[in-house]
Amino acid sequence: MTNSRALDVVIVEDEPHLAELHREYIEQHFHLRVVGIATTLEEARTLIGLHRPRLVLLDNYLPDGQGVELIDSPLLKSFECSVIFITAASDMQTCSHAMRSGAFDYLIKPVFFQRLRASLERFMLLVNAMRQVKVVDQHALDRLFNLPTGEVSPTPSTKGIESNTLERIKRFFTDNPENNWSVEEVVENVGISKTTGRRYLEYCVEVGFISVEMLYGNIGHPRRLYRKAAAE
Repeated sequence: MTNSRALDVVIVEDEPHLAELHREYIEQHFHLRVVGIATTLEEARTLIGLHRPRLVLLDNYLPDGQGVELIDSPLLKSFECSVIFITAASDMQTCSHAMRSGAFDYLIKPVFFQRLRASLERFMLLVNAMRQVKVVDQHALDRLFNLPTGEVSPTPSTKGIESNTLERIKRFFTDNPENNWSVEEVVENVGISKTTGRRYLEYCVEVGFISVEMLYGNIGHPRRLYRKAAAE
């Protein structure tokens, strides 16, 4: 697929830092191009209608409604588009609704890059398989819709991870093992940009060096807090 045009993606997420983190990760690791980021259902409908993307990363809880409504809309049914549905709600009703409506995958916040990567790799495998299948038979259908999980990479990618910066972050958490740190506090202490800090923090979460938890307040979005993972 490297010689073909990158597939278009629209991200629907009302937390700007998460949307940007997902955009950076998607474009860095996959043959995908983010053509727009929407923070509301209205913006999502406009961007999807304009770009007709091949994939939508769709958050559920948005300021003007629930993203699951979009999966049922004639807009998405009018062209070939897969949806990776992302939500903080773990209730079975919402999950079932999304799956019945045709969501390709369902992710629970906080989304770990290892799980997002697995979902995107399955999506790319499906796209490649659909391009290669010439004759539809039972074997072809089984391969298209029951992709073997063993084909998904089991280890995090180190692309974009530089050893010196990684060591600085690891040293910071090793020296402060009992504290929870926000991304802003980490980047201030380590001396790197917020975008770089998020990428390295999520990588450290993937490899099990640090853990992440969500701090829910009364107002606004939850905060991601990081700390040194407990030794097994």
